[in-house]
Amino acid sequence: MLGARGVTTPRPIQARSVPDGLAGRDVLGRAETGSGKTLAFGLPLLVRTATAGSQRTARQPRGLVLVPTRELADQVHDELLPLAAAFGLRLLAVYGGVPLGRQIQQLRRGTDIVVATPGRLLDLLGQGACSLDRVDIAVLDEADHMADMGFLPAVTSLLDRVPPGGQRLLFSATLDGQVDTLIRRYLTDPVRHTVASTAASAARMDHQIRTVEATDKVAVAAELAGHPGRTLVFVRTKHRAARLARQLDRAGVRAGALHGNLAQPPVRSRCWWPPTSPPAGSTWTGSAWWSTSTHRPSPRPTCTARDAPHAPGLRAPWSPWSCPSRPARSPGCTGAPR
Repeated sequence: MLGARGVTTPRPIQARSVPDGLAGRDVLGRAETGSGKTLAFGLPLLVRTATAGSQRTARQPRGLVLVPTRELADQVHDELLPLAAAFGLRLLAVYGGVPLGRQIQQLRRGTDIVVATPGRLLDLLGQGACSLDRVDIAVLDEADHMADMGFLPAVTSLLDRVPPGGQRLLFSATLDGQVDTLIRRYLTDPVRHTVASTAASAARMDHQIRTVEATDKVAVAAELAGHPGRTLVFVRTKHRAARLARQLDRAGVRAGALHGNLAQPPVRSRCWWPPTSPPAGSTWTGSAWWSTSTHRPSPRPTCTARDAPHAPGLRAPWSPWSCPSRPARSPGCTGAPR
């Protein structure tokens, strides 16, 4: 099945971590995002769950994967789902922004492995819809991001409910600071595998520090955001994110704000990929997202309507989420992590 998906040679983190994971060892994997960590922990998780011999029980998964964001939960779920089906396992992703009742129903029908964000899983535990009493294998993916986003209290609360003595797999770009606290508290004699240094990414970046007057900050931001490509800027408050987006629009840079006060449906509706060919009479332009959080949203494509026949009566600037012929939605969208 992996060969059919184009996976013929294991990536370094997979080649080093999978054998120890299959052997039941606790594993620490230090690798950058995009290095193949999902299969590195997913294959041992699926194989050991499928061969454990225990039966599927309502509301009691046997495997748990904790991730920091909805987007990552969907990515992990989608990558492991075909493999889980081949093993006869049920896989469920639970996160906020979707009806809680639907997830409760799926848990009642029984699932083998849950991929969850900490906040939504705590909600389900609080309502008695889920129990971690039968979890044998627990995985923390992107543990450093969960620490940076302030999720460690929720993560420790969840891991405290997992029976001791099971297998723990932790993958992160860094293994120090608060992540080291998790390691010492929950992992037993773990095997460490490091395939890339976090300094390698920083070395490829162009770092600049500019000292400007407060009155010049918007002009400088517009200059930087106006360059070709995608731009993401972090600001301190939600109000500042919305105000900066308006200021950049007035400066000629198409921009959108992303912050916690936006309802989930509007946030998701803004994340689209541009179509292969722009609508007739339209010109696609670059877009910049301005965010108060550490999530990584898809860029917002926009276009300016020039008497577009497909959208009569629509005021310019035209946006793909307000047009009847809007493009297909992007494969992933990041919002608030709960």
